[in-house]
Amino acid sequence: MTTSNENVIWLTQEAYDALQAELDHLRGPARTEIATKIAEARDEGDLRENGGYHAAREEQGKAEARIRQLEDMLRRAQVGEQRADDGLVETGMIITIRFAGDDDTESFLLGSREMLALDGSVDIEVFSPQSPLGSAILGKRAGETASYEAPNGSTVSVEIVDAKPYVG
Repeated sequence: MTTSNENVIWLTQEAYDALQAELDHLRGPARTEIATKIAEARDEGDLRENGGYHAAREEQGKAEARIRQLEDMLRRAQVGEQRADDGLVETGMIITIRFAGDDDTESFLLGSREMLALDGSVDIEVFSPQSPLGSAILGKRAGETASYEAPNGSTVSVEIVDAKPYVG
């Protein structure tokens, strides 16, 4: 199966391994634990008024949704080494931009939130390469400008100030 670039999620090996470990846990021990909670609550009797049963079923639904999300992400994942520090805007980079007519700069990670999976202390905004801004700057270099259509229909121009590899 070929995956188009717009559906790829770029991950470091460490982030991929962490997500795979989470998936393995959810498929194995977590599923078993939830099934046990449901069975024990079911044995208590009337299910209509059984808060423990309903809570366990809700937990099961959330776990199954996360399993589907992780399976999809890992199926689309492209595992790679740290990007080259050459100023080229690619996924896995911390991008600094300046909006036209503004002196302030804004930095963000171009990629997916899962790239931050191993470091919960990182507080940085994440933009998808498929977002209007992400797709406009992808492949450009520091010093170049790009324009994209904002959700309100206006055209926004940005200058790429810097593109550095994200080291998580």
